[in-house]
Amino acid sequence: MESTEHPLGPQHLAGCLALSTSASWNQNEPDWRLMLEMGHGWGISLVDGTLVASTLVLPYGNEFAWVSMVLVLPEHRRKGYASRLLRVALADLKRRGLTPILDATPEGQKVYRREGFRDTWGFKRFFLNRACGRNHPAVRDLRESDWTPILKMDREAFGASREVLLRALWTRLPEAGLVFQLGKDIQGFLLGREGRESRHLGPLIADNAQIARALLETAVQRVGPPLYLDIADHAEDLLEGLEFQRPFTRMVYGAGRAPGNENSVVLVAGPELG
Repeated sequence: MESTEHPLGPQHLAGCLALSTSASWNQNEPDWRLMLEMGHGWGISLVDGTLVASTLVLPYGNEFAWVSMVLVLPEHRRKGYASRLLRVALADLKRRGLTPILDATPEGQKVYRREGFRDTWGFKRFFLNRACGRNHPAVRDLRESDWTPILKMDREAFGASREVLLRALWTRLPEAGLVFQLGKDIQGFLLGREGRESRHLGPLIADNAQIARALLETAVQRVGPPLYLDIADHAEDLLEGLEFQRPFTRMVYGAGRAPGNENSVVLVAGPELG
């Protein structure tokens, strides 16, 4: 059947949600709206209007961008749609002078290596479906006055400003917006969001494992299961009772290293967001 490549916009939200749902991914309509507002994308539609494939790019600063939501409806796979849109995205980022970065599943990892991406560090998705956690005295609700130190900490960990994303997450799941503070210094923070299947905690940025554990245990107690957590490989032992789902690898186009300081990253915001 004839197909057409086109930019993605708000008018394609229903089709975008159908794509992520067909892959059993957790994104809901607010996720897609946020990503389309932060960046831009391309789709492939059939003559009847069915959106069969998507790819997004989310620029962060002037150095790199996230390649996200590379999806094809199951019945239309193996027709080259994903590779076609990925190459469109890579060409777009080359023109803009932005390094492409993405988080790949093991299946996608093989494809992305062939396209010129290289492995850097990894994380794993876990599912929590039981009540646990506890409040910690040094953990409190995030306040508007906290944003200056939070954004500084996040820029150093992630490698670029993502203020738009972080502020949006704060409005999506306010009870997950937490900071760890001793004295005058904020030494860690956590955010989260609701999803189609489950709430998702992350990002979590912290100076050390003790701070990360305090933030995570408090968030779990306040938000409650079910929860998805994308935990950096160096921090897997922070919480008991987690069910392993699947691994991801952060990949950078070319031979460069991933930006930021991965040792401060405990939970990523999600493979689609960084």
